[in-house]
Amino acid sequence: MSLSRTVKSIQDILRKDSGLDGDPQRISQLVWMLFLKMFDDTEDSNKTPIPEKIKWRIWTKADLTDDELINFVNNTLFPTLRALPDVIGQVPRAKLIEEIFSNSHNYMTSGSLMKQVIKRLDTDFNFKDAENRHLFNDIYETILKDIQNSRYSGEYYTPRPVTQFIVDRISPKVGQKILDPACGTGGFLSSAIDFLNNKYPGKAEGVLQKSILGIEKKSLPYMLCVTNLMLHGIEVPNILKANAFHKSLKAIKDEDRVDVILTNPPFGGVEEENVLKEFAKDVHSKETADLFILLIMEMLKPGGKAGVVLPDGFLFGTGIKTKIKEKLIREFNLHTIVRLPRGVFAPYTDINTNVLFFDKGNATEKIWYYEHPLPASRKGKPYNKSNPIQLDEFDLKWWSNRVENELAWFVPAETIIKNNFNLDVKNPIKRVDIDDKQSAKDIFEQIVKNQENINTIFDSIQKELFS
Repeated sequence: MSLSRTVKSIQDILRKDSGLDGDPQRISQLVWMLFLKMFDDTEDSNKTPIPEKIKWRIWTKADLTDDELINFVNNTLFPTLRALPDVIGQVPRAKLIEEIFSNSHNYMTSGSLMKQVIKRLDTDFNFKDAENRHLFNDIYETILKDIQNSRYSGEYYTPRPVTQFIVDRISPKVGQKILDPACGTGGFLSSAIDFLNNKYPGKAEGVLQKSILGIEKKSLPYMLCVTNLMLHGIEVPNILKANAFHKSLKAIKDEDRVDVILTNPPFGGVEEENVLKEFAKDVHSKETADLFILLIMEMLKPGGKAGVVLPDGFLFGTGIKTKIKEKLIREFNLHTIVRLPRGVFAPYTDINTNVLFFDKGNATEKIWYYEHPLPASRKGKPYNKSNPIQLDEFDLKWWSNRVENELAWFVPAETIIKNNFNLDVKNPIKRVDIDDKQSAKDIFEQIVKNQENINTIFDSIQKELFS
């Protein structure tokens, strides 16, 4: 059975439990159980912060009645995981587990159904095999499809080909501090780990613990991110569970700054008033994407690099957005904007998006634009859930050999400044089939149909006036 079907079958079991109300609770229930299973499979039994009696391999195999199982989980397992005893050499990992389970809950009321879930997890998931650990990517991709149904406002989970493309273009080095301040389930960070391990085999593992950093404020994505990074070899993932704006921009010190920032900040969200007080009045925006750009600019070291996904609204926005873009142009080298086609983030959103690449240091001299085309095989149809974007569809050769063509063009910074920092520069070479929803034939047929409608209207008017 495929992983997606396995996850679906477990979800079907969870739906039968009267204690679980809706997708968010079912997903949360599955994730904490999956975490304990993964932890038990991969942890050194002699150096674990988890006491013997509450290890997954022990309590899930105990001969407990249905009621005894639920009582054990509620009154022994969770209280112990929230206050683990100190184990020499395992304190950081113990604190991580405590953080995870301080915001997790057992919603199940049926011991019989819980036993069915445990059996499925033990039968279908084996993380002891290093090869199988990579299957977690597929597991949480499946879970994310359910997350979108629970409507996490403003949050759009980034397709793996997009994170890989951005990481490849940034090309981080071993030892550099890499941060995602809105890390979600860890897509950018896991792509960065894979990139470093592949480019510097045997050299990256020893430094990744200190160099891979993330911030996530919501419990479910936080747990998924921690699990994801542990399966990527990070023993104690350095993921802060907090609002990215927990610290005033003025309080950020040199030691807080990083070499690389990779992120897809939430769009359209609204921050709390106490957060807004920490920003200067001329950039006092409630829009989360605006605030994240300000944070990113402050968090980068001199010479640092960023790859950031942003909506079209940021490019053409005025007012406070103009102030932010002015700072970006004058104090950073915004060297490349990749314009993504519609549907890249389907089914989470249909908003048009872009990837902004910029370095901290010299001011912008010119901005290269690249319009990522829909493959000809799609016949003008946008990306969607069934046919997502693929890494091999990105033109990686153009990046190192930049020439203007029907997909790429550059704009001097002076032009951007004269246009009041409007970054929404359209492709100067007009084409019909690059990113339109309709083919040329469809457009022609629509024109004919519209003309027929116009003729019908004219006939009606003529009859009214002259009959």
